[in-house]
Amino acid sequence: MIETFGPECVRPAQRDCPRCTCCTAVLCERGRTSIRRCYGLTSEETRTAVEFCPCSAASTRHTASWRMEQVRATRLARELPLAHDVEELLRAMAAGARVEDPDELFPQLKLRGLAQLVHGLPAITPLGHTYLAARDDVRSPTGVRVVDVDLKARTVQVEVPAWRPDETVTVLLDQVLVDTGFPDDMLSGRWFEAEANYETSDADRLVLTSFRATGVPAPVSADEAT
Repeated sequence: MIETFGPECVRPAQRDCPRCTCCTAVLCERGRTSIRRCYGLTSEETRTAVEFCPCSAASTRHTASWRMEQVRATRLARELPLAHDVEELLRAMAAGARVEDPDELFPQLKLRGLAQLVHGLPAITPLGHTYLAARDDVRSPTGVRVVDVDLKARTVQVEVPAWRPDETVTVLLDQVLVDTGFPDDMLSGRWFEAEANYETSDADRLVLTSFRATGVPAPVSADEAT
């Protein structure tokens, strides 16, 4: 039996994603777990076709890009809040009011993903609600424990006893790595402190930021130790 190579050897077509009409199942599986989304994980010639894939979009709950946007909006609210008049415009949208914008403040909200045009009228986005919640909710330092690390999905399961002692929440692995300086193989079972709105009853509204070690020095690399 002679095997055929070259032009006659064709790679089998990849299975289409059952949730969208633009990507393969493999691409969407990767895109959901990457802040780069499907758009950043495909070739340049096919990016236009997958740019708005819903499977990895920041507007789709529980994707990596959605989790990153929750953190971004929360940190914006706590660390670099909007000017008073811009925030008041956002609050008016949240209240369902028909807003007037004589000072043309809306573009500042749109640029940050906090507002959008719906049927030609300014409207708050879900991320805008996250921003306002971060402004209004009580956020305090609390102890958290890393229960599990998923290197493939690039996430960690974190226990927040002050919120619900018997449940875990999903946090992006890279967020914890950047905040703490710990390598991924030293996270499981370790306690940290993080800022959290642990009085919320909705797991999707619980946002953890500013992870830091609690009384344990960050690990030192071999190069730094010498």
